[in-house]
Amino acid sequence: MVETTVQRQTGYARRMTPFTELRDLPRRLRRPAVRDLAWALLSPPLMRDLPAPQRHPLTASDWAADPQQLQDWLLALDGDDQPLRDWLAKMTSRRLGLYYEALWQFALNHASGVELLGANLPIREGGRTLGELDILLRDRDGVHHLELAIKLYLGPANGAGPGSMHWLGPGCHDRLDLKLAHLVGHQLPISARPESQALLAELGLDQPQAHLWLGGYLFYPGMLAVHPPAGAEPAHLRGDWLHRRDWLGYRCSAAEGRWQILARQQWLAPARIADSECWTPAQFEQWLMQLDPLAPAQLLVRLTQAEDGGWEEQQRLFLVADSWPHLPT
Repeated sequence: MVETTVQRQTGYARRMTPFTELRDLPRRLRRPAVRDLAWALLSPPLMRDLPAPQRHPLTASDWAADPQQLQDWLLALDGDDQPLRDWLAKMTSRRLGLYYEALWQFALNHASGVELLGANLPIREGGRTLGELDILLRDRDGVHHLELAIKLYLGPANGAGPGSMHWLGPGCHDRLDLKLAHLVGHQLPISARPESQALLAELGLDQPQAHLWLGGYLFYPGMLAVHPPAGAEPAHLRGDWLHRRDWLGYRCSAAEGRWQILARQQWLAPARIADSECWTPAQFEQWLMQLDPLAPAQLLVRLTQAEDGGWEEQQRLFLVADSWPHLPT
């Protein structure tokens, strides 16, 4: 039977985001690490059109066939997150990308229908490390090499076109086009290199299928209409960014709520902050007055109070120096 366009699109959507009906679940969870875990598993990718195959790591899991199983697992973990906290305690670095990978590794170790064969496996030539395989897994579709990445990019303030070269990381050291080129040109092909064959043979594996999964947020200039980068996933997660000089005017027109800074370790799931830890407007203004004019980009959230008294994120915004992206080196 010939597959129709609608069937192809539906199949594609399921491979890309197999848990659409659970998209709001992270906001219902109370424990921060469990919220981050749910966010990693359930949020859409940044990009849809890539020059390399992209595949959700849980596409062929039993959870994808029955999302209720995943919801029940996450809710149970929210009741007792000790296993997740024990797993994360093994981390030797607080880098956001490694945290994101650790969350995925925990999930893949528990996902029915998925066998995690290895993670962060170094590929060496002589004494030189060429790279590593983020994830090796087996599911009903075969064996897969997966490269995972979490990225946040800020769009152009000069009305530039939709090219991915105009989207920069908060510190200006990273560019969307360069990251995609590195993923596609270096990280994905590494499992096909001769240097990888010995490692794969030790694990009893033939050549795996190579896929990537790129999560994160795209931030749009708050004072200018900008198109998303070419190939962006239509449902990608969004925020705003703003130069310091524009903050006052922006704040006067923004919706009601309290503003607060998020530490880097809190950049994944939508924030939920206890009433006792939520900044008052006076605390935020004091922090802003003391902020160095050349301070690195600061991720802010606008919070509103929930019925249970906690404060929940409604919007996120990067506040950057007036000279951004032309920062002193």
